[in-house]
Amino acid sequence: MSDAIAQIPDNARVYCSGATAVPLALLRAMADDHGRWSRLDLVADYLIEPIAVFEHPGAPFFITSLQPNGALKPMMDGGAYTSAASPLSTWASQMAPGSPLAIDVALIHVSPPGPDGRFSLGVNTVATLDAMLAADLVVAQVNPQMPYTFGASELERDEIDLLVEADHPLAEFPPVHGNDTTEAIGTLIAAQIADGSWLQLGLGAVPDVLCRELQGHKNLGLHSGMIADGVIELAESGALTGADHPVFPGKIVTAGIFGTKRLFDWVDGNPDVVMVPPTITHGLDALAPLPNFCAVNSAIEVALDGSINSERVGDRVVSGPGGAPDYAAIVAAIDTARFFVGLPSTAARGTRSRIVESLQAPATVPGTQVDTVVTEFGLADLRGRTGAERSAALWSIAHPDFRPAPR
Repeated sequence: MSDAIAQIPDNARVYCSGATAVPLALLRAMADDHGRWSRLDLVADYLIEPIAVFEHPGAPFFITSLQPNGALKPMMDGGAYTSAASPLSTWASQMAPGSPLAIDVALIHVSPPGPDGRFSLGVNTVATLDAMLAADLVVAQVNPQMPYTFGASELERDEIDLLVEADHPLAEFPPVHGNDTTEAIGTLIAAQIADGSWLQLGLGAVPDVLCRELQGHKNLGLHSGMIADGVIELAESGALTGADHPVFPGKIVTAGIFGTKRLFDWVDGNPDVVMVPPTITHGLDALAPLPNFCAVNSAIEVALDGSINSERVGDRVVSGPGGAPDYAAIVAAIDTARFFVGLPSTAARGTRSRIVESLQAPATVPGTQVDTVVTEFGLADLRGRTGAERSAALWSIAHPDFRPAPR
C-alpha cells in the first residue's frame, strides 16, 4: 500500500471513486502518511460518510465535490472544500485533460479478477470510467468483498497501473424506513405507470414503495443511473423483464449499485444486471427508444411554477443536482416520457410546507420540465397547464394547514 501511494505526486489532482465504491483502505493509508505531500486536491462525487483524509483538511488535503452533501462538513469547516455541483452529464467534461478539474490520478475500487482475468468496478461506473480515461496514473484497490458485475464495469489488467490489496466491507447506504406518507406517495405514482414502462428510480423510501407496488405489473424495464435494495423484490416478482430494450434485452441497466450488502450480494455475478457509463444511463439517444420512460425523483421543495430544489435547505447543502436535470431535460424531449417528483407535503415535523411560492435556492429543475408532482395528498399533473392552473394544482396537494384560504 505504501509503495503505491508513494507514486502519487505532490500537488496532484486525485479522483476518488464515490458512493458505495469508496476505496477506504487506500484513503486510510493516505491519511496515515499525509506528511508525504504539501497539497493534494481530491475530486469526488457523492460520499456517504466522511473519509479518512478528512482528518487533515488543508494539510495537505483539499476536496472539490461534484455532488456535495453533509459528509463533507469536516472539509467545509476546515476551509478545504470547493463545490463543483453540476448535472451528472457534465462530470466527464469537467475531469477531462485541459479542463478545470483535469485528473492526474484515479483511485478506484475493484473486485478480484474473474475467470477470464478481468477485474470489475462492481458497484459504480458513474464517474470512475471517465476519471480513469483522464488520469495519468490509475491505482486500484482490489477487494474480495467487491461484487463482480458485468458490462462497462469489467476492466482489463492493462487499464490499471498499480494494484493494492484490501479486504473490508463496502460503504453502504443506510436502510430507508418508510411511513404512511411515503406509502401514499409511492402508491399514487405506481398507479400512473403502465405495463411495459421503463423506469428510472432515485434513492429513498418512495422508490422502495414503488418497487413493491409495481410487482403486479407486466413487462417493466429498469434503465436507471442507480438501483437500490427495493429492486430485488421487483425483479424476483417477475414484473421486471426488460424484454423490450433495444440494446440490452432482458437486462437491468444501471451505473450505480447504491444500497446495502444484501444488494451487493444479489448483483455479484448476476447476468441480469449490466453496468454502463453515464452516456447510456443519462443519454437522450439511449433513452429515447424506450417506451413509456418514467423518471421518479425527489425534491426538498417545489415552487408554484413547478420548479424544484433538490440541493439546499436554507444555507445547508443537502445534495447536488446529480442526474435529475439530465432526466428532466430528456423527458421533456420525449413525448411519451414522464418526470415524477414525489415528496412529503411538509418538513421540519410539519412546521414548514414543501409546496412553496418560491424556492429558497436556485432551481435544480425548471418548472417547464416537471410534469407531475405527488404528495401524500394527491397528484398534480402540470402538463399543458397555465401558470395559474399550475399554482392551483400544486396548492391542492399541499398540506391543508398551508393551503391559501378560499376566495
